[in-house]
Amino acid sequence: MVALGLLILRLVIGLTLAAHGAQKLFGWWGGPGMDGWVGAMNRMRIRPAVPWAWMSALAELLGGIGLAVGLLTPLPSLAIAGSMLVAIALVHWPKGFWTTKGGYEFNLSILAAIAAIALIGPGAYSLDSALRIHLPEPGTLIAGTVLLLIGVGVALGNRAPQPSAEAKPQVT
Repeated sequence: MVALGLLILRLVIGLTLAAHGAQKLFGWWGGPGMDGWVGAMNRMRIRPAVPWAWMSALAELLGGIGLAVGLLTPLPSLAIAGSMLVAIALVHWPKGFWTTKGGYEFNLSILAAIAAIALIGPGAYSLDSALRIHLPEPGTLIAGTVLLLIGVGVALGNRAPQPSAEAKPQVT
């Protein structure tokens, strides 16, 4: 039953994230496509916007697919975590917790689910199991988490400066 539960969790979370990545890459399901996603990265002051836009969209698409099929499971989990952490920091945190107000509730739920999968493993119904792939644990997760946090720090720390507010003429 545990393997079936993990399969359901991996499929739902993985395919949901893959669909978000497809929205960004291809404009499917009302998504922005890459031109729109690069524009969003520019509005978030991420620089350079183009490589970060591609990296984040591919992290969601390929990370989602990798998670869904259970292939090299800690790696797709880390890719998705990076995307969720940046989204929380730049978009959702200031809006509070609830998704109805644009908050980070959804992203936090995704983070919790992928953390659980990364820690538990993908289960028996996965490509990792079928191909007998066992990445060294906990080393893979520890090293990956350190690299992930460095990458998120670089993405957030390298943002363009906040544009200065234009001085409004004072009414006398």
